[in-house]
Amino acid sequence: MTTLTYQYILIYYLYFATILKFLKLGVAMDIFLNTIGAVNDATRVEILHFINTNGEVCVCDIENSFSMIQSRISRHLKILKDAGFLKVERRGRWAYYSVRTPMDEFRQSILKEIGCLDIKIPLLNKGCKSE
Repeated sequence: MTTLTYQYILIYYLYFATILKFLKLGVAMDIFLNTIGAVNDATRVEILHFINTNGEVCVCDIENSFSMIQSRISRHLKILKDAGFLKVERRGRWAYYSVRTPMDEFRQSILKEIGCLDIKIPLLNKGCKSE
């Protein structure tokens, strides 16, 4: 991580510290660490930016666009979903992921900062035919 990234994490931590006053410290800290942990991986940041840019996408779309195996993608998506960034909708045998709404200011600010980064994401390459 670069120094700039550490500064962003520190800023987010200071912002989140005000929220900690209103919640049980242990629960709030777990939520905070889970959220930060989810974006502490370059692949997950790229996937999150990809979904935020393209809107609702199927797992197979991500698989084809990133040229990754389905199990690895599913693992990253689960982490992002558990951290409160994504929602999933199942239609038949397909799972479609999109950015969760509504979303708290903390996660929104993370998405905004990710959008400002110079991240090269692949073009959307549709991988499956919808049912």
